[in-house]
Amino acid sequence: MKLLRTIQLDPSDTFVFDPSAEPGEWAVTGTFMFADDDPSMLEGKARAAFRSGFLGVASLGWSTLVQIVEASDDDRLAAIDTLARHLVADFGAPSLEHAVAAAEEEFEFAASLCHHPLDILIAMHRSHEDGAIRETFRTLRPKDGPKPLRAFAFLEVEGEDEPTEQVDLAALAKGDK
Repeated sequence: MKLLRTIQLDPSDTFVFDPSAEPGEWAVTGTFMFADDDPSMLEGKARAAFRSGFLGVASLGWSTLVQIVEASDDDRLAAIDTLARHLVADFGAPSLEHAVAAAEEEFEFAASLCHHPLDILIAMHRSHEDGAIRETFRTLRPKDGPKPLRAFAFLEVEGEDEPTEQVDLAALAKGDK
């Protein structure tokens, strides 16, 4: 089976998100993290996480990109267990049984994004439109076939057009809005 893992091609996630995910964590979209938020009121790093973050399930940190990787049944079960325990401890799930069911749904959706070949990168843009959260996904593929992944040198985008919103990384690093 295939699942998503966080990946960092450069250190930007460490100052864009608070917290950032560790490279190599199992990942889900993490939209549930914003269920009680008004997206129009989010600012700074929380807004960056809302717009483009995948959730690393071990750290509950954010990653701009995830990679499609091979996973065993044991990997999947361990990742579900980790997320379920967070749902109980950090989000008030009524029982571990309810949390496991919710974590399984999160991983089912993440797995549904993995219909591309292994090692393809996926980016997300999340928006709030007409009272609902909308996610769009883009695949990032090496031009002219597989190559070692390097930032700034390799990607051909498939999917929707780039979002028009701009992010001031320098301001985020300083903690500005």
